[in-house]
Amino acid sequence: MKALVLVELKNGKAKKSSLEVLHALSSQGADCTALVIGAKDAGTLGQELGAQGAKGLQMVQGPVFDVYQSDAFLEACVQVFKNGGFQVLAAAASGTVKDLLPSVAAKLDAGIAVDVTQLKLDGGKLKFQKPMLAGKYFAWGQFKSTPAVVSVRPNVLGLGAPSSAVATVSPVSMSPTLKAKTTGVVGGSTSSKADLTEADRIVSGGRSLKAAENFKILDELAEVIGATVGASRAAVDAGMAPHSMQVGQTGKTVNPTLYIACGISGAIQHLAGMKTSKVIVAINTDPEAPIFSRADYGAVGDLFQVVPALTAEFKKLLSQG
Repeated sequence: MKALVLVELKNGKAKKSSLEVLHALSSQGADCTALVIGAKDAGTLGQELGAQGAKGLQMVQGPVFDVYQSDAFLEACVQVFKNGGFQVLAAAASGTVKDLLPSVAAKLDAGIAVDVTQLKLDGGKLKFQKPMLAGKYFAWGQFKSTPAVVSVRPNVLGLGAPSSAVATVSPVSMSPTLKAKTTGVVGGSTSSKADLTEADRIVSGGRSLKAAENFKILDELAEVIGATVGASRAAVDAGMAPHSMQVGQTGKTVNPTLYIACGISGAIQHLAGMKTSKVIVAINTDPEAPIFSRADYGAVGDLFQVVPALTAEFKKLLSQG
């Protein structure tokens, strides 16, 4: 099976979530080619992608691809897919991918599965596991035919041991005609920290933080343990954090090794976005808070006392090696 894997970059390097998709398919025998749109030069991408199973790297370049524009990225995906005779287009389920892939599937007249948690090649067929009803159960599905388009939830598949293989880089120049043009981008983050969906450790705050400036105590803890800071919907709705930090059914679904919930009650909508975390630590003044039913460890207490104490203890432990 020939698979085209759309790879997203952060600070010039392939995102871990994209590499996970590449490894999942290549390790099961798929003939994988990576697609990168908008990068100025290949840099070390050939080595990064080849190490996880990409045989080739199609690099679509041109001024129109400097920022994400749906029309341009749609044309790039469709053209490379058709020219290469691919059967599957796969990507990690980022915000960009969630916007882009349905349009690509429509153009290719392809079946589509989004936010899947497992991929399996079986007798030339692509099977996938997908959470249903906010993760209450999981179901397996199968594409009846190709072309097929699929997005994978970040941080669930894992990476393989890197090989010494290097993907062959092939530049592709395009100048698509746009119906609308993005003239500028405001905001965004250039932080070297992992995105929420890819983070191995997350510290999240809820409405109990009371004010945006109080998130600094979570920032301090996150800095010590190398975590990314998230927030509940209640905190976001109260204006204490941007939507990009929101974890939950209407925010981002995360799957870290460690999730520390600070002042979060544990409404079902929040649990849907983080309950697959490997270890959950809950800090809340209410011993009956629903979050404790999902937590591996819990502290009943004021987060303004417990979080700084945790930060100090982590600093002490780390200083001891």
